[in-house]
Amino acid sequence: MPIRELWLLRHAKSAWDTDAPGDFERPLNRRGERDAPRMGRWMRRQGWIPDRILASPARRARQTAEAVCWELGIDPGVIRWEPRLYEASVSDLLAVLRSCLETARRVLVVGHNPGLEELALALCGPLALPGKKLLPTAALLRLAVSGGWADLGPGKGRFLERVRPRDLPEDL
Repeated sequence: MPIRELWLLRHAKSAWDTDAPGDFERPLNRRGERDAPRMGRWMRRQGWIPDRILASPARRARQTAEAVCWELGIDPGVIRWEPRLYEASVSDLLAVLRSCLETARRVLVVGHNPGLEELALALCGPLALPGKKLLPTAALLRLAVSGGWADLGPGKGRFLERVRPRDLPEDL
C-alpha cells in the first residue's frame, strides 16, 4: 500500500477587533492575509499539491484555504467545506479523514486548534519541536500515514516536518 501524507494547516492569524457577529465569522487580520498565500507559494515551490482538500467553513479557515489554493493553481471550488472541522475533536477529525477516497495520496486539512494539534499527537505520539505551540497560525504539519484512510487512527502517523510562516524566506 502506498504511503499517504496528511497535511494539517492551521488557519492564518485572525482578527479579534472586528464587528463579526461571532467566532465563526472572524476574518483574517493583515498578518493572516499575508501568511496564507505565502504558505501556498511555499507549498508550490516544494511541489506539494494535495489530491484532496478539506476545510472548516469558518471564515478565517475559508480565507486561508482559498488563498492557499490560488497560490497552488487550484480552483477553490474543489475544496470540501466540512462543518465537522469547526471546533473538531480528534474523533471528529478522524471520522472526516476516514471518509476520504483511498485514491487520495495527499490530503490537506485546513482547520483549527486545539483539534489539529491533538490529532497530530494522537497519530504520531509526542512531538518535541521548538516554539510555544506545535501548530501556530498558518503553520503546516506534514505527516506520513500508514494504511488506508478508512483505517486511520492513533499511532498510524509519522512526523515528517513542520513549516511555520516565520520559517519561510522573506521573498515569498
